Amino acid sequence: MPPFDAGVPALVLRLDRNPFHHGTLGAVRSLGRAGVEVHAVVESAASPVVRSRHLHRAHPVAPGAVRPDGTGFPELLLRVSERIGRPAVLIPMDDLGAILTAAHAPRLGDRYLLPDQAPGLPDALADKSLLAELCERAGVPHPETVVPGSAAEAAGAAGALGLPLVAKWSRPWLLPPGTGLRSTTLVRSPGAARALYERGADSGAGLLLQRRLPDAPDADWFFHGCFGGDGRLLAGGTGRKELSWPPRAGLTAKGRWHPNPEVAAIATGLVEHTGYRGVIDLDLRRDRVGGTYRLLDANPRPGAQFRLFTAPDGTDVVRALYRDLTGQVPPPPAECPGRVFVAENYALLSALTALPAARRPGRARPAARSALGGPGHGSRIEAAWFAGDDPLPFAAMAGAWLGRGLTKGVRRARAVLHRS
Repeated sequence: MPPFDAGVPALVLRLDRNPFHHGTLGAVRSLGRAGVEVHAVVESAASPVVRSRHLHRAHPVAPGAVRPDGTGFPELLLRVSERIGRPAVLIPMDDLGAILTAAHAPRLGDRYLLPDQAPGLPDALADKSLLAELCERAGVPHPETVVPGSAAEAAGAAGALGLPLVAKWSRPWLLPPGTGLRSTTLVRSPGAARALYERGADSGAGLLLQRRLPDAPDADWFFHGCFGGDGRLLAGGTGRKELSWPPRAGLTAKGRWHPNPEVAAIATGLVEHTGYRGVIDLDLRRDRVGGTYRLLDANPRPGAQFRLFTAPDGTDVVRALYRDLTGQVPPPPAECPGRVFVAENYALLSALTALPAARRPGRARPAARSALGGPGHGSRIEAAWFAGDDPLPFAAMAGAWLGRGLTKGVRRARAVLHRS
């Protein structure tokens, strides 16, 4: 394997204010273990990732310091660059960060090492309405989609797509905080579609409605890949989602590395069509009608479960990107089928939710046992939070997670007492 030169620092960037984003911790650990001086933009000095022994320095961002339109973004990164003191590899970990990085690349180019990316491409991939148009042009299978222009059109989509249908906000990072609106919702009636459209009419996020693809034990798949400056796949693979949170419509709580040539072909076809460079994360679902894999979401950055795709030599998509941007020759891509990734907090919630459903008449109990079970003989588990060489982030996450649960419980109890 070519030697790994860790002489260039790296900045892991997260603008999302979710303290439980385990992908940020995964990137810090991946590069830190390789000897890289790792910095991270995080939401708070109390973030669990700040406790990692592999993090050189955290750079907390105050609420509102960076707006979705990009106000404050270049100034933030230039200030952080001054603290780092030399050019660094920049790795966005959320969609907004990736979009703003590409948009401001000319101003940041002498401070950060970035993929040579078309400025609007991350936006076209992350925006779910634009993604639907892009898939149509590229010939990539995608669920039938309606973008309503009014509440009446939203209600009418039920007749065109069937019920239940899936509602998505095209740009979820624009949703006002505190509204309770989720990026993806299952809609069961025309009235619910109308009401959802009306709630988000002023958000700027944009609502789209899609035909729901029925879920099945082997239906949900994802692809992670790092594509170099010449378009070659440097690292990554395809995986099957075994648990998600929220169930059947959320992030990967438990996933398994499983080669799938059809999914890989869709992913590489999309990258070839768009000319995308860097790390990309795709979610797909197998359609029972015809067995076609359809692209549900595209994220122009590492997904939170990217550490699933870690080769025996330690290479993952983040390390591959670092090598490519620093001019190093990456090792040939290697696969490790059967490897399992578990996000402990979300997997527990998802498994507990699955147990009552498994006891209902007509539901197979072995499926629930499989969901709770281990990875199987001969495979290895990658935990999102716990690591023997870096235990403090897990402890910080567990404390914050339990504290949040207790706070919610007290609020619900007070509401019940108030109503009585």
